[in-house]
Formats: sequence, structure tokens, C-alpha cells
Amino acid sequence: MTATYTFDVFSSLDGFGAAGGKWTGYWGKQGPELLDHRLALYDEEQRMVFGAHTYRAFARMLASSTETSDVRDPWVTRMRNLPATVVSNTLVGPIDWPHGTVAKGDAVDVVARLKEESEVPLRSHGSLSMNRALMAAGLVDRVQVTLFPVITGETGLDPIFKGAADFDLELIEQTTLDGHIQELVYRPALHV
Repeated sequence: MTATYTFDVFSSLDGFGAAGGKWTGYWGKQGPELLDHRLALYDEEQRMVFGAHTYRAFARMLASSTETSDVRDPWVTRMRNLPATVVSNTLVGPIDWPHGTVAKGDAVDVVARLKEESEVPLRSHGSLSMNRALMAAGLVDRVQVTLFPVITGETGLDPIFKGAADFDLELIEQTTLDGHIQELVYRPALHV
């Protein structure tokens, strides 16, 4: 049996994964429904998969955060305590992630192997360039976009699908959270 792989990403309406300037985490739009929903998503047993850049960003954010900051929301704490594989040819273990390991090699090869061997679903939050490559290789089963009601035209960072191949998307789930945040789950297929 092949494990399901979900590419999970937060996005502004204009397709950015983050913003600079005075924007805060979640672009300041999070509410109790979103936070409870995220915690429930991460309550299921699964293995996280990160690229080195995203792992380093999470590790830095967690190390510099306080117990009351957005970075320490309960779902983030739960995510950090799940088993994780960091795909990197530059990192050397052990890493600062409980139950985390480093897998060397090409992300496509590593994730293909994980999908075959894992007894639990795989999920990646962020890791944009890695997930674009995995989508192009046909390894992403679900693209889960949490769409925040903001446009970050001047301050947007990390364009999510910049340089990605063309994909057709089949909507398989949609949820409105806190009356203004959309979670859209798609099944991607390379457009030919």
C-alpha cells in the first residue's frame, strides 16, 4: 500500500506563502475555528516531510519564540512532536526535532521510497520548491491550500507556485473557517 502525501500550505489570495513588513503569522487573520481545525489535522498519526530550508525556518522560529506566541500554537507543538523526515544533502543529524531524521538524496527518490514504506500518511507544511518538484513527479496526492483573506502585493514573500509545472486540480474538500478563511483540498494532475 502506498502512503498518501499531502502538500499543506498557507497562502495569501495572490499566492504568497508569507509576507514581510508588519504582517504577523497567519497574516493576523486566525481565529478559534482555524486553530482547532489545524490541531485536529495534526492529531492523526502521520509523518512530516520537510526540505532543509523549511526545517531551518521552523527550527529558528521555534527557538526564538515564547510560549504565548503564534509560533507555539497547539497544532504547531503537535506537528513538531510527529515523526519527521528532512530531505537534505547539507544537514547532518541529529537535528533539533524530536523523532526527526535526515534523508540524503533527491527529494523525488526519498519521497517515493517513503510513500512505499510508510504505514502512516505523509504531510509537508511549506517546503515550496521541494513540493513543486514532487508534484511534477506525480508524488503529491493532495494539495491543501489554506487561503487567507489578504493580498500581499507589495510585501509578499515566497510565491508558492512560481516555476511550477501546469496542473489540473480536482476539488475534493472545501471548508470555511472563522467566516473568512478558505481551506481548499485538491487532487493534482499534471496538465498535458
